Amino acid sequence: MARANDAEKAERLNHARGLLQRFDHLPDAVDKMVRDCSVSPRQAYRYLQQAGRLKQDVPIADRKIAFTVKLSEALVQRLRSYASSRSISLSDIVSRALEAVLPRRKKRG
Repeated sequence: MARANDAEKAERLNHARGLLQRFDHLPDAVDKMVRDCSVSPRQAYRYLQQAGRLKQDVPIADRKIAFTVKLSEALVQRLRSYASSRSISLSDIVSRALEAVLPRRKKRG
């Protein structure tokens, strides 16, 4: 079975938090989590344990997708060197750079 991504983990933790508020008996919450999230009872118990320590819901981040760009060889070398020296992924560096440059989208409401 594939590992859950960050968004799935956040959704499952939030679901577990809700189950803990609804069920007084932990095995009932485990059973419900197993059915709802298609996880093993052991994993459901772990999510419920983690959710029990939460003070509020976990924010759900945007799902990440692959995005291919072409960069000069010299820039890629600099990028890899920078990432290696700071133990940061290439994706994190590019995401941070783009967030700093691109204007924020205004929310309506």
